Amino acid sequence: MAGDILDNRGRGEAAWGWPSVHPEGRKFALAGAVVCAAFAFMAWETLAWPAGVLVLGILAFFRDPRRVTPLGEGLIVAPADGLITLIKQTEPPRELVQDDGNGTPGLPAGMVTRISIFMSVFDVHINRAPIGGTVRRVVYIPGKFLNADLDKASEENERQHILIDQAGGLAVGFTQIAGLIARRIVPFVKPGDMLAAGQRVGLIRFGSRVDVYLPAGTEPQVLVGQRTIAGETVLAKAGQAMLIEGARQ
Repeated sequence: MAGDILDNRGRGEAAWGWPSVHPEGRKFALAGAVVCAAFAFMAWETLAWPAGVLVLGILAFFRDPRRVTPLGEGLIVAPADGLITLIKQTEPPRELVQDDGNGTPGLPAGMVTRISIFMSVFDVHINRAPIGGTVRRVVYIPGKFLNADLDKASEENERQHILIDQAGGLAVGFTQIAGLIARRIVPFVKPGDMLAAGQRVGLIRFGSRVDVYLPAGTEPQVLVGQRTIAGETVLAKAGQAMLIEGARQ
């Protein structure tokens, strides 16, 4: 059941099951299925088979598996499935820092750590909240469709900034970035919404990236080259800063 509490001492139950398909993808799959059926009806097998494979690909792309989100004070979880391609010190985007005209405070100015998670077309593309709290900002910016793996995609591509803060003062901003193939960022939330950590906040169609801006004084607990699972992988714990090294094997 949704909301079940599990722990590291064995509480809870787990069983494998087919992931559901998000409603956003069902219309694309239905359209593909109609085309596939039409080709099959006309005995155009050379077209019907590729259309059928395309339908399966669409269903796989929009899969929406359930996740178990770690709960704990200061935990920041990954908002996206994918590969960590970049960890660097940088200024947060001005849209997450500057006054929004509504009296809603943004992130403090200054250098922070940014974690970039690249999602290929084979990854789950449902994005999730890195912390629980209130959505303070959702800022959409039109732009280019460069390869999302490029660093400059953070400033030039179509993107959407989201800022979430907690009553205790912890605030985390992250950015959904459209990529070379992606053509639409689909939000599920709006300012004022209350979210739990790991709750679904949106998706990006067909290959993209998510940048996470950690609070000042916080270092990642993940490494470049690692893969993350949205809503499950702990990226960092607020206020903790330590060097963690790894070896490629």
